[in-house]
Amino acid sequence: MSSRRRFITTVVATCFAAARGGARAEVTYPAVTPRPLDFPRDHGSHPQFRTEWWYITGWLRDEAPSAGEAPRDLGVQVTFFRHRSGVAEDSTSQFAPRQLLFAHAAIADPALGRLRHDQRAAREGFGLAQASEADTDVVIGDWSLRRAGTTYVAQVEARDFAFALDFEPRAPLLAQGDAGSSRKGPHPGEASYYYSHPQLAALGSVTIDEKTHAVRGRAWLDHEWASEFLAPTARGWDWTGINFDDGAALMAFVIRDTAGRAYWAGGTWRDATGRVTTLRTEDVRFEPQREWRSPRTGIGYPVAMRVVAGELTVDLVPLFDDQELDSRASVGAIYWEGAVRALRGDRRVGQGYLELTGYGGRLRI
Repeated sequence: MSSRRRFITTVVATCFAAARGGARAEVTYPAVTPRPLDFPRDHGSHPQFRTEWWYITGWLRDEAPSAGEAPRDLGVQVTFFRHRSGVAEDSTSQFAPRQLLFAHAAIADPALGRLRHDQRAAREGFGLAQASEADTDVVIGDWSLRRAGTTYVAQVEARDFAFALDFEPRAPLLAQGDAGSSRKGPHPGEASYYYSHPQLAALGSVTIDEKTHAVRGRAWLDHEWASEFLAPTARGWDWTGINFDDGAALMAFVIRDTAGRAYWAGGTWRDATGRVTTLRTEDVRFEPQREWRSPRTGIGYPVAMRVVAGELTVDLVPLFDDQELDSRASVGAIYWEGAVRALRGDRRVGQGYLELTGYGGRLRI
């Protein structure tokens, strides 16, 4: 373990020890109320809010496979989380865990048949972990996600993989919900500020087993922040972001209650002409088509899913089944997050990601 990794681990241990010790002052988190998104400011961090994440998923393909090798598809995912802990906010100590940062990265590699995954966690500060308020610029050690001009730049050095990828917009940003205020339940406080950037052109390199592959593909970015996100009766959600081959884009989600029933839903459909349709609860359904059960956790996930979004119906089929992600060492959840193809009948019409949470118990972030 490098000295930097040891230091980050020590800081995280200190943060969680403080949190368990109850060093919590009275904290007021701001509510999400409808307002116009403000750029470039809203690309950056919002430290007064409880929880925030920047989330990129995409499909990549080898630019130049080795002799005798066929081009292969890879899924890629990187997420940076920021959490205002409410702990020791009145402390002057540099070790006070006022803002915690976490990150996940994964490569979905069909040759391996499961995710290559790694994660990071740190208290903000000491020049090792930070989330800028001015623009997207989130760093934990040697992991980073930044915006350079209009291009997102991701750098990850993980245990058994690495990637250096640029994500350049090929379509406009997409505000979710009511001009960027996205409801997650029947009560006004159950909401987030939320925008997406579909149809990102991905270009760069991925290193697996000490071999570097030049890759290109398409990706999707979500940026979301909130103070009160899910109702106490919520168990988890199903979510998808799909880049269609004709330039269209779909985000859709369903939130399930503790009995497993869908009680809230939403999303946005932007067709190939640029026309945007906001999807309400009655417009969205996720219909499981096939279950896969994890040999490690015993959790069953509906990894093949039919999504009905207004007048659109697509079938989502996984790149491969075992894309379970165990993040108990950081944000504390086990869920399925995988690369999927979007089909109409037998014809592929797009690619994206499907996220399935709360199937092993109520999701707690």
